[in-house]
Amino acid sequence: MKKSLQFFTFTILVTGLLATSCVPAKKLNASQARVGKMQQDSAYAVSQMNDCNVKVKNLTAQNTNLQAQNASIKSQNLNIRDENTAVKNDLTVLTSESKMTIEDQAKRLKNFQDIIQAQRDVMLKLKNSISDALINYKADELYVYLKDGNVYVSLEEKLLFNSGSDVVDPKGKEALKTLAQVLNNTKDIKVLIEGHTDNVPIKTNTFKDNWDLSTARANSIVRILTVENGFDPNRITASGKGEFHPVKTNDTVEGRAGNRRTEVILSPDLLEIYTLLYQ
Repeated sequence: MKKSLQFFTFTILVTGLLATSCVPAKKLNASQARVGKMQQDSAYAVSQMNDCNVKVKNLTAQNTNLQAQNASIKSQNLNIRDENTAVKNDLTVLTSESKMTIEDQAKRLKNFQDIIQAQRDVMLKLKNSISDALINYKADELYVYLKDGNVYVSLEEKLLFNSGSDVVDPKGKEALKTLAQVLNNTKDIKVLIEGHTDNVPIKTNTFKDNWDLSTARANSIVRILTVENGFDPNRITASGKGEFHPVKTNDTVEGRAGNRRTEVILSPDLLEIYTLLYQ
């Protein structure tokens, strides 16, 4: 298109030049004016064509973007459909698995409550049996209590150990022997031995710190209950807590003495409850 316009313009100019020798000056001026007008029109047409080309490119790019967006939307719709299908499948499974009648659910809840109450009764009976067996020991030597469904036997340092030692005194061994007799006659319980200290730092050739001492004391109690008194080692665990679980203030002599203790924690076997929950 551009070349055609240039050729046409050139033809007009040549014709004009040939005519200059034989036409009056007035006609020549008119011809020149027409040529100028045609050049302006040609330049405007070229400019319009360039603008059209730019618009075509822009529209092509926009069309490409729209196609990409449409493809993305289609992909998202497919993902949503897949997720909806998965949810429907899950709901179908849940519906088929939860066809228990209200009566069945009530019966299951009653069984669950009965098991919990039975375990509470067992632990209360165990607590009373231990308290009766250890009745000859003073309150500042040991005490027995219930907490969170567990039975705690808290043995003070003065009953079991000399300061900084993990060797159990004879009087402490007698108390542990009496405790073992009760435990050996009680089924379905687990035993955790926790050693505790105050916050006064310790460092000896035997113990690096309070954590080391508390763990060693718990291990000594475990050996006495199992090796010397026949308690099942599969049902017992030793644990050292160091100074990090005080029950009293460490700012007084009495408080620090109360924190230097070994706790025998008796827990019920929860297997029956777990079995009922996940039936």
